[in-house]
Amino acid sequence: MSATAPAVPPAEAGGTPAGASPRQGAPARGDDPRRRATRRRRTVAAAFLLPALLLLGALVAYPILFSVGRSLFDASGTRFVGADNYVEMFRDPTTLKAVRNTAIWVVVAPALLTGLGLILAVLTEKVRWATAFKLLMFMPMAISFLAAGIIFRITYEQDPDRGVLNAVAVGVHDVFADRPAYPGARAREDAGPNPLTKGEDGSYGTAADLAPGSTASLGIVGVPPKEVPSDAKPAAGPEGSPGAGDGALAGTVYLDFTPGGGGEPGRIDSGERGLPGMTVQAVRDGKTVGEATTAADGSFRITGLEGGSYALRLPASNFAEPYGGISWLGPALVTPAIIGAYLWIWTGFSMVLIGAGLAAMPRDVLEAARMDGANEWQIFRRITVPLLAPVLTVVFVTLVINVMKVFDLVYIIAPGPVLQDANVLAMQMWLVSFGGGNNQGLGSAIGVLLLLLVVPAMVFNIRRFRRSQS
Repeated sequence: MSATAPAVPPAEAGGTPAGASPRQGAPARGDDPRRRATRRRRTVAAAFLLPALLLLGALVAYPILFSVGRSLFDASGTRFVGADNYVEMFRDPTTLKAVRNTAIWVVVAPALLTGLGLILAVLTEKVRWATAFKLLMFMPMAISFLAAGIIFRITYEQDPDRGVLNAVAVGVHDVFADRPAYPGARAREDAGPNPLTKGEDGSYGTAADLAPGSTASLGIVGVPPKEVPSDAKPAAGPEGSPGAGDGALAGTVYLDFTPGGGGEPGRIDSGERGLPGMTVQAVRDGKTVGEATTAADGSFRITGLEGGSYALRLPASNFAEPYGGISWLGPALVTPAIIGAYLWIWTGFSMVLIGAGLAAMPRDVLEAARMDGANEWQIFRRITVPLLAPVLTVVFVTLVINVMKVFDLVYIIAPGPVLQDANVLAMQMWLVSFGGGNNQGLGSAIGVLLLLLVVPAMVFNIRRFRRSQS
């Protein structure tokens, strides 16, 4: 009798047969290789980001939070004052002037830089040495703001012997206007037979008692020997003294100073030199009726005079100070002058960025416009500018952010007496906190205001970058 084999229960569908152990080597759910790879990538990314995050927190986040908190306390930092610093900030006329100047910077500088960069980028494409030109324009970016400020401080000097701009201005002015003959000189008053008296307008004149045919000696002092013209000759009376019927007044204008001392004031002594180039006028009833210029020996002759009494006058233009140029660093022009220095530094930056956008522009559009008969101005206005609008916007907003933080150029270029006239928010924050104000609560409030003004431009720029990448 044969033995019957025990029945084996059928295996469940898709399961492990009864009595069988699970598959050897099957990974558990938590040990999925893809999950392990993801965790490993995240760990590596966190390890690389951690130093940057620590630096960002230490150098950006913490100072911002500390400044916000500090702005709520008084100057000593011990008493909580709430929003008092912010109220004081908008009541302080110095801070309001800094806000006004910052607004001028924001409106003027980025617009000029973007326009100049666009024009130069377009023109650069049409010159042979474009690379060299771009290099020269971009070179100021390699100079620190400290060095650039020193350069322009000297450039804007009032003294034409030091300031380049005023040297040019004085040179151009002197081409079209005569220089004063003897700036700072003066007449020797109440001396000699023809005493001179000073008028309200700075001129010097004699009494109205000279008739045609008379002669006069007019002594001048206050002329340094080195400023006497090299062609000046020893003083002498006019050749051939005029007669009463000649209708002329004659005389000599001389330096009433005898080298080595001695001599008599108001009279021509031996060794005294004439003053050439001096204007002498004949005046009658308050009106100028004749004029002459002194010769090398100081002599002059005014002819064509009718009978009567005349006075001789040395106009104030003989003694006026010479044209000294433009007061670039005065209260009225100091902010535009500093903006000019800023333009010199950043024009190359604007030109290079816009030039990169111009190089990426599709040329077939420009050629199609030229074939349709458009001129260069129409192409520039209707095609180039619209296609470059995204690049121009990025450049403009970047420069807006930059000018809000301008500090070193203002601090270096503006002289002390006009520093408040050139003040900006970043400068005011430093002055209030460390430059003598010693009120870090108010300075922190100004810093928070500056941050709030910069943040919208930064957010706008970041969104533009994200849209361009997508």
